Amino acid sequence: MIARLRSLTTQWTSLVPVLAVVLLIFTWGRDLPGVVVALVTLVLAGAVLAAVHHAEVVAHRVGEPFGSLVLAVAVTIIEVALIVTLMADGGDKGSTLARDTVFAAVMITCNGIVGLSLLVASLRHGTAVFNPEGTGAALATVATLATLSLVLPTFTTSKPGPEFSAIQLTFAAISSLILYGLFVATQTVRHRDYFLPITRQGDVITADDHADAPTARTAWISLSLLGLALIGVVGLAKGVSPTIESGVEAAGLPHAVVGVIIALLVLLPETIAALRSARRDRVQTSLNLALGSAMASIGLTIPAVALASVWLSGPLVLGLGATHMVLLTLTVVVASLTVVPGRATPLQGGVHLVLFAAYLELAINP
Repeated sequence: MIARLRSLTTQWTSLVPVLAVVLLIFTWGRDLPGVVVALVTLVLAGAVLAAVHHAEVVAHRVGEPFGSLVLAVAVTIIEVALIVTLMADGGDKGSTLARDTVFAAVMITCNGIVGLSLLVASLRHGTAVFNPEGTGAALATVATLATLSLVLPTFTTSKPGPEFSAIQLTFAAISSLILYGLFVATQTVRHRDYFLPITRQGDVITADDHADAPTARTAWISLSLLGLALIGVVGLAKGVSPTIESGVEAAGLPHAVVGVIIALLVLLPETIAALRSARRDRVQTSLNLALGSAMASIGLTIPAVALASVWLSGPLVLGLGATHMVLLTLTVVVASLTVVPGRATPLQGGVHLVLFAAYLELAINP
């Protein structure tokens, strides 16, 4: 019976990514009727679950922290491609698209995913334990990247408005790539043990013992299907965005809510994978996913839009407003206090979730 269930799981997780890409090809750039939107939404949900499954297969094969890095980078690369594609469409809305998407990713990951993971792990196991050295390094990198890329443009004077000049944008792009590269080297080579899950006694867990590792062939197949699933997730999320926009406008909500909803859809694979790790008392893996996704979103998006701005017309607004800067500052301060002890209670998870709720409330009612 168990073998049969595994076979069924393998079949649908292999078919859904292919179906998602095929559906994406036939629906890309077209106005979709209600029935097709419902079908796209259903396949989108299946693609999210398939992506999580294949990410876990790859993670089990390569081990941590490589597994969480694979999922975070894969999602971000596809997300960056989507941002540049949407910016190429032109229009006034495209000038703030990169900023809104990156900031939404930071709030969702650093408050939403982190808060949920800490809350689930602490409620299930008493306290959530993790490695403060690795998590602190990741948080410091996220805070630096966010400040250099999203806060400084509001105060620079070389160009009117919350924009970088060409030289400033080039510096921000190069700095983002260097910092991200240094972090990946630290996470995967020099201090890999800082980013591995730990036991309640503080011992590093170097391997999962709940199942045999998949073969190399299985891992490569899952990696390919993960790529297809993520392309489907991001592309289909773009496909249903006109329907989301219509619903947002009909409800009288700000247009920025559309970006929040799409970001939530795109980050669903990381969210589900992080929660599964938290339930298994692997909170470090959850934090690797959350902070790694925030870091990749900034570290890869800013260089990409800087390069794209060479041929794209129109302004590139990166600077945050006062309200969002307050939220970002409070997030960094609270996250720092959460990370220092190396363990967290439901209170810390609740604080992060309240910050995330505040971000959503201010997006709906600025």
